[in-house]
Amino acid sequence: MPRCAAALCAVIIAVNVLSCGPGEPRAGTVQDEAMRAGVKPEQLVLPTPDYFHDMDDNVPRPTLSQREIEGRNMWMVWTGGDDRLWDRLTIDSLGTFDLLKTISSHPPTDAYKTAYGRHNRWRYLGLVNEPCFKEATGPDPNRFGLWLDMRDAACPPDPFADASRYPGIKVGARGTTVPVGSYYGEPTGIVGLRLFPNPDFDEKARARWNSERFYNDPTYYFDRTLVRPYRVGMSCAFCHVGPNPIRPPANPEEPKWENLSANVGAQYFWWDRVFNWRGEGNEASFFYQALHVSRPGTLDTSLVSTDSINNPRTMNAVYYLLPRMMEARKWGKESIDGGERRNRQFNDFVPASDPLSQFFVWPGTVWTPRVLKDGSDSVGGLGALNRVYLNIGLFSEEWLLHFRAVIGGKPISPIPIETAEKNSVYWRATELRTADMARFFLASTDPHHLRDAPDGGQYLTDSQPALLRGKEVFSDRCARCHSSKLPDLPAGLDLENANGPDYLAKWNQYWNWTKTDAFKTEMRKTVMRDDFLEGNFLSSELRVPVTLLGINACSPLATNAIRGNIWDNFSSQSYKQLPSVGSIKVRHPVTGAEYDYPLADGGRGYIRPASLVSLWSTAPFLQNNTVGHFEWSPAVDARMRSFQDSVEQMLWPEKRDKDALFANENGPGVGVIDRITVDSYLDVSEGYIPDYLRPFVNVGRRLFPFVTGNSYSVKIGPFPKGMPIGLITNMDLLGSELSAAEREEHKKNILTLLKRAKAELKSHKDLPTLLGDLVDDMLAVSKCKDFVVNKGHYFGTSYFAEEPGLSDADKRALIAYLKTF
Repeated sequence: MPRCAAALCAVIIAVNVLSCGPGEPRAGTVQDEAMRAGVKPEQLVLPTPDYFHDMDDNVPRPTLSQREIEGRNMWMVWTGGDDRLWDRLTIDSLGTFDLLKTISSHPPTDAYKTAYGRHNRWRYLGLVNEPCFKEATGPDPNRFGLWLDMRDAACPPDPFADASRYPGIKVGARGTTVPVGSYYGEPTGIVGLRLFPNPDFDEKARARWNSERFYNDPTYYFDRTLVRPYRVGMSCAFCHVGPNPIRPPANPEEPKWENLSANVGAQYFWWDRVFNWRGEGNEASFFYQALHVSRPGTLDTSLVSTDSINNPRTMNAVYYLLPRMMEARKWGKESIDGGERRNRQFNDFVPASDPLSQFFVWPGTVWTPRVLKDGSDSVGGLGALNRVYLNIGLFSEEWLLHFRAVIGGKPISPIPIETAEKNSVYWRATELRTADMARFFLASTDPHHLRDAPDGGQYLTDSQPALLRGKEVFSDRCARCHSSKLPDLPAGLDLENANGPDYLAKWNQYWNWTKTDAFKTEMRKTVMRDDFLEGNFLSSELRVPVTLLGINACSPLATNAIRGNIWDNFSSQSYKQLPSVGSIKVRHPVTGAEYDYPLADGGRGYIRPASLVSLWSTAPFLQNNTVGHFEWSPAVDARMRSFQDSVEQMLWPEKRDKDALFANENGPGVGVIDRITVDSYLDVSEGYIPDYLRPFVNVGRRLFPFVTGNSYSVKIGPFPKGMPIGLITNMDLLGSELSAAEREEHKKNILTLLKRAKAELKSHKDLPTLLGDLVDDMLAVSKCKDFVVNKGHYFGTSYFAEEPGLSDADKRALIAYLKTF
């Protein structure tokens, strides 16, 4: 490797090479395990019992049909073969991620320094302990010596683990060294994670297996060739089940099923600890630092199929799906073509008389809700649901051939639905059941009201005049984006047909109308009606340009669904034709200087408004949970403390946290920049370095003083404390999503970075100084140059230039009304 290679590029390229090996199959030629086993899709959708009947309590309590029960069961336990992906990611993450350790309760030792088990899993990881389990007290000889949760003998067996009713996929070693098991796997003791026998655990792997070394010997478990006896699969429940806001558990470490809701979202989930099994003890790892930008309840859903933008978002609560679908029928019209038309629609499963049949007209018109925050999943409700399963690992045999997992550095190509239909039994089985999942949510997603929560009434003591004033403020300032009940549009404003290249002009016309007296007069009449909140999704579902919102732009700039990217088949032509929103103001992460940042077109630059349904229970706020303090307890009083702090920071933005760079400054765009918390290193253990690369390790150490390590291990760093983490994680070395002209400019910027790095290497030996001198060069090749994470949504405040700020009294009246949602 020549000395002129840039230090930073050397780091990234080294990791890319270390994470892959020669000889991948060609995309479109592989089959999933179920197809190779000769299983038919219909064999994986057998009838299931109402095991979760105590969940999802509300006022009134929902009553579910058998099809809705099947939908809930799919949400809770169907993993679609994704255990293969999560096992593979132990390698792609260089050992940082290991779900088999995450689900364990092995006690801490000098070598195994984890601080969690079932007894504190909720508090430390934010994961929901499944009822009917107890913490392991020792290694389980029936499960290869692992410290896994034990089923409570007083509880009936988990029906989904019954291999005689739901026979699993017999491939590899299954049926010899390990059982075949059920196609639903076994419960792990954590809601949403299921345990599957590893088909690669053959006689050789069994002879090598040592459970105590798995927990206590890094030279054993940090080995890319280690085969574990189990793989852990993930259902949708993992990221979406949480404590029911109106039925909170007495002890969140030991909830009962009646304390849990399938739709509220994993609001307490610590991604930097879940994806990094060593937790806070691994703070000096660069991987930990990259994950630590995810506040509790958020994760970067493009983490695996990385778009080189570090972009954590909240895990969506699913409320009021029926009103949301009706809103989609009004303004969610999208055009689909090509591979987008391979998405299944409700019409494939329901008769023409069914209300669900109204959301598609052949051959290519859909009316769709926008589940993802950037509004990209725009091919129909079922397409949105089915895509999620690919994103959590279904048909990973094919999916992983279209990008380099976690680390990137390889051009991304679309995964075609046609290929999944041809080569994945799991995909076709999923398509057969997601209509039932949608029916479940149509029946079970009514709001959780504070008035129905234990002692909730003590927070609802505001006077009627205050509530009346709060309604007026809401109608004037909030309803235009946060109500699905709006006045009739004026003549000449057509939002149903607006999606596409003319969208921004139509949006601007709508926004200007909402500031008129005519709109406000009619909106007040609507808000004042007694039934205003009934069936109100409390969002317009319109795509709002980030230029207006002023929030951090990394979420609206996500590229996974643009034309030619991984989710090309799951975004509409209308989305791909959206115009640029223009430029935003951003702050330099080192100097604090403000400058203009032009945003790309093709779908980027927009975000749909969050629903305010059950707002009292969903704090902190903004798309990344950065506004307001986090409370680990799901009790009502804790939720209300978080709500009050968060909503005050929304309406009094000067109360928000801010970076030391802005110590003497307040105003729009000021806030927190996520920075590395301690000097950190990228560690690559010897066991993850293939034999064919080991001769290059010592060469790297000689050329780069910041590359150290023992034997064949590699340790790169330090990445200095205080450096903005996004400067590194948002670097785009390929520029493959740029236009031809932009790509040429990007190549010049990359070459400049290389030349500057060469010059710096001649005068500096340490990585912190090198990186500090290359800040502007790294910014020039960044996919998201916006680093302030808790800014924006200044409506009703003095920071919003278009309208005068509300008085303190009006803000308090608005808060009083918001609590009733």
